[in-house]
Amino acid sequence: MAEKKKKDSSALLAKKKKVKPRKSRDADCCSVNFLKCVLHIFNVIFLFAGAGVLLVGAWTVTSRHRFVSLLPTPTYPAIAYLLIIAGALGVPLCALGCCGLKTENRTSLLCYTYFLLITFILEAGAGGLAYYYEVAVEDELRAELNTTFITNYALDTIVTNAVDSMQTEFKCCGALRYSDWRRSAWHEHDPRLLVPDSCCRSVRARCGARDHPSNIYYDGCMLQFTNHIRDNLIILAAVGVGMSVIPIFGFFFSCVLYVKIKHVID
Repeated sequence: MAEKKKKDSSALLAKKKKVKPRKSRDADCCSVNFLKCVLHIFNVIFLFAGAGVLLVGAWTVTSRHRFVSLLPTPTYPAIAYLLIIAGALGVPLCALGCCGLKTENRTSLLCYTYFLLITFILEAGAGGLAYYYEVAVEDELRAELNTTFITNYALDTIVTNAVDSMQTEFKCCGALRYSDWRRSAWHEHDPRLLVPDSCCRSVRARCGARDHPSNIYYDGCMLQFTNHIRDNLIILAAVGVGMSVIPIFGFFFSCVLYVKIKHVID
């Protein structure tokens, strides 16, 4: 009888040894509660960073797109819109993250992680594209800007307004030089006007009929316009690449928390 009880005790002890102990929420250095606290802090930082990215993108669209119609490709506005989309994801993404942290719902955390990755791709992509285009924009404008000036001026209202605004703001005339207007479709329509009135030092009706240096600007707009676009692209590149670092931290911590919660539940 004693021998049988001894065997039963040995079997029970062996069975207990085979059962894995359930992990505690606060096991290891990176506990579930610690990771949740870190992600709550991250959400606040990410929300303000997203607002900053959104404001930079919106500022670019509202105040720096006056001359976009003169660019041969839509790369420049596309960069700004990518930043706006990335910044706009901040509020719903933070709400999703807070909901997932409160309920410890793995599906919410997984969606949160994927959207952080998407945000990183958008911001890094916008920043990288801005750096690339900042180098390429000079050659692009040198090849196409003069053609846009002499071909579309007075025929396309948007281009006409952009050219007039540029010549007035930058105090320049023509893409490369003032004499380029002699080859334009606009000049052929009224040969008495040598340059548009926006080339004049003192703008008034039909002042472009006289091309003396005391009356009009002689410098072309190419250099100033290129510098204007490049300066804006440097800002967009810095914001895009700089802010793309932030989602990486959230992505890492949310992945670790997902695994931790999965092990605790399982």
